[in-house]
Amino acid sequence: MAYYRKICFVEAPQAIVTPFPRYISDCIGVCYLAAAVEDIVESMAMPENYYNDGIFESFERLLKSRPFDLVAISSMTGGFNNAEKLARIAKKHGITVVMGGFHPTALPEQVLDLGCVDLVVIGEGEATFRELVEKGPSREVKGLVWKENGEFVYTGMRELIKDVDSIRLPLRSIRPERFGEKSADYTIDTIYTSRGCPWVCSFCANDKMHKQWRGRSAENVVEEIAQLHDPKKKKLLKIWDANFLTNIKRVERICDLMIERGLTNFRIVTETRAKDIIRAERILPKLRMIGLNKVGLGIESPNPKTLELMNKQNSLDEVTTAINLLNKFGVGSEGYFIVGHYAESVEDTMPYPKFARALGLRQTLFMAMTPYPGTKIFDEYARENNITSFDWDLYNNFVPVIRTAHMENRDIMRMMVYCNVAFCDYRSVLKRDDNRGVLLAFLKDLFQLVFLLKINKTLDRKEAAQILFEAFELWIGTSPSPEYVKTPTPPPLKQPTGVCLAHSSGQRIDFRIEQAGDRRVLKLRQVPANEPPEFPVVRLEEVVDAAFSLTMDDLMRLLYRNELIRNNPRHTTRQALALVGDREIRKLAMRFWRLYRGCYR
Repeated sequence: MAYYRKICFVEAPQAIVTPFPRYISDCIGVCYLAAAVEDIVESMAMPENYYNDGIFESFERLLKSRPFDLVAISSMTGGFNNAEKLARIAKKHGITVVMGGFHPTALPEQVLDLGCVDLVVIGEGEATFRELVEKGPSREVKGLVWKENGEFVYTGMRELIKDVDSIRLPLRSIRPERFGEKSADYTIDTIYTSRGCPWVCSFCANDKMHKQWRGRSAENVVEEIAQLHDPKKKKLLKIWDANFLTNIKRVERICDLMIERGLTNFRIVTETRAKDIIRAERILPKLRMIGLNKVGLGIESPNPKTLELMNKQNSLDEVTTAINLLNKFGVGSEGYFIVGHYAESVEDTMPYPKFARALGLRQTLFMAMTPYPGTKIFDEYARENNITSFDWDLYNNFVPVIRTAHMENRDIMRMMVYCNVAFCDYRSVLKRDDNRGVLLAFLKDLFQLVFLLKINKTLDRKEAAQILFEAFELWIGTSPSPEYVKTPTPPPLKQPTGVCLAHSSGQRIDFRIEQAGDRRVLKLRQVPANEPPEFPVVRLEEVVDAAFSLTMDDLMRLLYRNELIRNNPRHTTRQALALVGDREIRKLAMRFWRLYRGCYR
């Protein structure tokens, strides 16, 4: 008989949701824990709304409705404040709380000092958690920390699970409904085909949690993929390994088995190193056949000295080669850059967008240097007193929490926005034939920029608008002239078209699209706001107000449904009707329509 028999599993949601549907939590970590004890406990459950603020009410409701003797909470750093709230709710009900995940593993003593957590699991949790459930808190159970008579008790580090095939497949059946989907039916889902990483980048906590790389066998991986495959509904599958292509032969075997079994109705995204893409050139056609759609590449900086300081063993020539290979085989690439390296200045950051475009990238993420606990970067920045906030809500890669030798928080935020502004090719705007089309496309792109500012809770609406306008001003200072050329050549513009962006400072930026031979060219100029506008006027503060008034949960629901439509165009009508039937999404559409109409007043 197990010591703990009735368990509630909770993954603490990130405090601030980033506006990218692929980053929504799929709760795989706690699903692994549930699978580890399924055969020795009486009951298990998870609260509803685990991915948004509704979790606290649903968690309270669950604890009142049925008995539990253990609450297991998993937490990343960006969700740790929420993890603490959940732990306090559990303690109010007199339930033992055990916490694990990246953040508790890095800072177990700080976690226990809160007084609402009884036990911390360090490192990989499956084996430790199973023993804890069987035996209860015991010095015989390696991988635990607790506080006893004011002293911390460490039971010693547990050895890594060498045979990762021995880990039971995650118990997805425990997952509650998310946007109308349950269990293994999620439109977006995650799989890990390996643990650990062969590299030790200074900004990454993977080494603290999983140590060296260990790959699951191809047969074991494909067994899990088969559980997720739906021949009638294409899903977004995130292969979220630290480096998916570490072992090329293993990945080829995964491809072969998926193709043999017809498990190819996926849109797959993953992350890996540029060098591994080059090594995998021979199997890129097979990866494309199983649904590989996009690969994220950690480029971080165009500055070789910065890469050396980060222990990022990547050459920029290899990055270029990798991107060219992905393009050749029809696989998209997304470059990840970090803004706010300690020695880099505003001037050093200005070339980032041009460099990214020169690599051939069509998509990028420009993120803020974030010193996560458990990383070398965290220790370095803390030692020099260069961490400006320990509010864990802000630790999500898009909110600056450091100062550098040359930049403060605000500078880093402004440069992140500048990089996004300057990297955009404005294709969606340039391809429109009239003011209305340009305006709609421009508003859509502008909303995406504002949402990146919205996730920084330290910014009010006025400051967000100011930073965004300054980013556009920086871009104008580089004398940009985006172009659009298409084959066959589209009909020439009958007359110039465009849009105006007005700021409360009394300044305006005019975006004017002109025909130049077989090309369309975007020209920008900054003028006083009282100069008569030639095109519809977008008032920046009104856009910011509209975006900030939207809840991130509503936005994620819209983006999630859009993902389903994108992957399954045959279901577009049904999903469009579902969107129309969603009251909150209808309110969002009306808000956008009023904003659009207001640009003509």
